[in-house]
Amino acid sequence: MRAWSAPAVPDLGVTAPPVSVHDTATGGRMVLEPQEGASSARLYVCGITPYDATHMGHAATYVGFDLLHRAWINAGHPVTYVQNVTDVDDPLLERATKVKVDWVELAERETELFRQDMTALRVLPPQHYVGAVESIPLVIDLIQRMEAAGAVYRVDDDLYFSVTADPAFGAESGLDRAAMLEIFPERGGDPDRPGKQDPLDCVVWRGERPGEPSWESPFGPGRPGWHVECTAIAWEHLGGTLDVQGGGSDLVFPHHEMCAGHAHVATGGTPFARAYAHAGMVAYDGEKMSKSRGNLVFVSALRNSDVDPMAIRLTLLQHHYRSDWEWTDAELFDEVDRLARWRRALALGAGAPSEPVVTGVLAALADDLDAPRAVALVDAWADATLGTGGLADTSDPHAAVRVHLLLDAALGLSL
Repeated sequence: MRAWSAPAVPDLGVTAPPVSVHDTATGGRMVLEPQEGASSARLYVCGITPYDATHMGHAATYVGFDLLHRAWINAGHPVTYVQNVTDVDDPLLERATKVKVDWVELAERETELFRQDMTALRVLPPQHYVGAVESIPLVIDLIQRMEAAGAVYRVDDDLYFSVTADPAFGAESGLDRAAMLEIFPERGGDPDRPGKQDPLDCVVWRGERPGEPSWESPFGPGRPGWHVECTAIAWEHLGGTLDVQGGGSDLVFPHHEMCAGHAHVATGGTPFARAYAHAGMVAYDGEKMSKSRGNLVFVSALRNSDVDPMAIRLTLLQHHYRSDWEWTDAELFDEVDRLARWRRALALGAGAPSEPVVTGVLAALADDLDAPRAVALVDAWADATLGTGGLADTSDPHAAVRVHLLLDAALGLSL
């Protein structure tokens, strides 16, 4: 599967500080540089299930991890980035049936729209953009390795992963069993299915159902479970322990917990990731933005209404990637005005000293991707350059060039 076009990342001529992120598993901060012997930093971010358009919750997640990608590049590290597409799964099949469209056609259409949205938002693409369907041989191999370790059992035509086979199960999310049992059915789990050894065990291979797509396997015809798909893709294309597994905070459990468990069991205990980083949830009209609620603000709809994609991106950058927040149209229009002010400052050529803002923005982003602090620093530079509240400072003849490059390289804003 192809990704989208990559915007160039300018060379700022300075090296950013080492990057640290908050690790969900430990609850602490972790400095992340490439592992010893590795040629690059390794990033895996869980991708979309393409049954509808990209909404602001998606966009906030992918822009957030784009900041990590850029921060690593600015710190001098190559990055190997992998993202999946869950191009066969229950929600996709249900939507295709509801709207009477072929499920393959629906997946391809929505994946292409996602590519267009990511291009417009100037999100750096993954080097490996991989669909579940094309990864079925990888999934089968991983299931067989878990099966050999005694961690897979059959219920009717389905195969399940036994969570008790992983002594570290629960370490990624930090949840106790009661909390897991409460969340599991809300996020695709089936704790009450008869025949399961443990209510928390998850499907790794779903046997063939009438009217559903299926593929041949040593276990019988069927299709992959959700969690095992990401584990197989990440492990294949990143070649070992990831530096970061990322996604929305709604993936902490069960998705990322199960991914870690699959990898631990299949490899005899090798850690799946050094750090687990999670983006906050975006609300609209007082509720978490979700397809089931229908309270969605789509990136494509705003683009088609002639909203500057950089204003959309800047609205997302005003919120720390780990925070929960609510989208409002008023805030978007504020960011349209902010961009206009920044552009006026850049158009002057000379401006306030650029070195402090370059240093400050890079330091802010290296500090757990603190985009709001970075935006505030650029704001202060624009105010000083335009003379907002005082005399204009045009003492740096090259300020506009350096700040323009900084906005592009560090924040992904093309002005």
